[in-house]
Amino acid sequence: MNGVAVNGVAVNGDDLEKLRKALAAEHAALFAYGLLGARTSGELRERMSAAYDAHRARRDQVRSLITARGGKPVEAEASYALPFFPSDAKLAARLAEHLEGGVTAAYLELVAAEDAALRRFAALAMQQAVTRSYAFRPAQPAAFPGMPAAPAPATPTAQGGS
Repeated sequence: MNGVAVNGVAVNGDDLEKLRKALAAEHAALFAYGLLGARTSGELRERMSAAYDAHRARRDQVRSLITARGGKPVEAEASYALPFFPSDAKLAARLAEHLEGGVTAAYLELVAAEDAALRRFAALAMQQAVTRSYAFRPAQPAAFPGMPAAPAPATPTAQGGS
């Protein structure tokens, strides 16, 4: 381990950096969901608002993890560049799915933390982000991606008798 204990919590510099990256991803997600929530309505807006609330809670947890380890949390940027501007509900959902992929990637790094508690925290955060991303997809993915599709059932043929 390349760290010390602060307030009885083991501190690893690499783990702190991974936590900071996760926090930066949460800040970016909050920015984007704020924009998306303002540009959607109905059920989609409700899903955007729920995602915003989930990311706000996760952001607060990550900040606490960083400060408990004696680290300084990264602050949110004033603005974030989006990969595209959502001009309709379909694009807003696509952007939300993209955002969750970015959050998942940030927590993927944290899964490699030295601290087992951080690894569990990151795995749960990834699971939740992936689950949220599915809520924005137009169709559910295959149950077992990569598996060949089952053959179509044979259709009965009429048997003629003479």
